Amino acid sequence: MELLALKIAVGFVVGVLIGLSGVGGGVLLLPVLIFGLRVPPIVAVGSDALFNFFTKVPASLVHMKKGTVRRKVVLALAIGSIPGSILGVRVLMHIRHLYGDGVNSFIKTAVGILLIVIPTLLLFQKRIEEQVANRPPTLKNFAGMAVIGLVAGVLVGMTSVGSGSIIMMLLLLFYSFPPKVNVGTDIVHAVILTGVTGFLHFRLGNVDPGLVVSLLIGSIPGGLVGSHLATRVPMLWLRRILCALLLITGCRMLWA
Repeated sequence: MELLALKIAVGFVVGVLIGLSGVGGGVLLLPVLIFGLRVPPIVAVGSDALFNFFTKVPASLVHMKKGTVRRKVVLALAIGSIPGSILGVRVLMHIRHLYGDGVNSFIKTAVGILLIVIPTLLLFQKRIEEQVANRPPTLKNFAGMAVIGLVAGVLVGMTSVGSGSIIMMLLLLFYSFPPKVNVGTDIVHAVILTGVTGFLHFRLGNVDPGLVVSLLIGSIPGGLVGSHLATRVPMLWLRRILCALLLITGCRMLWA
């Protein structure tokens, strides 16, 4: 019973932080599952992917209703990300077949690298946005978007991290969409990517359904509380603190 309460509490805190800072749920939750709840990394990856799917569905519906989604971009990204996700999951399964529990060490290393790269990009996001605001897109074709989806799909398939942050940053760097459209398009695509990834991991037994349900029970009210507090908390500093903590966690994963 105490463990159930702890899982719900973790979901609540992560939900609050997502609502407050806008930092992706995958990058926030995965380290807590691995280090805090001592969930085996491969189960943490599968459970995190499925958790992210359910948490992004409501936001995607809101963006669809508001018209802040480029459907052709979502399609292009998905054409790359779905096979990328399948490839990423298969790579994990191949590593597990060869090295058994050694796959968990591989996941820790991969996640550690992403926990250094993603927070670093997030810290400089505003500066990047200012520099590319009036710049014509450097990529214009459908294939370029599919390649972005492919890269993100492989990363998400192996780590569950990057369905939002990586794609949003790549769209920001190579295309010139308005910020709201960038966010809405990214979230709708993330629903597809995390749904496919979560389903694949579930079929392979890499998901703890009880853990996912417990986290969702906490994260839904947590997200509402965080969104309500967002206008009353200095988000810039909160975002910087979270990124610093994620960087430290990433370093710990790599050098522990």
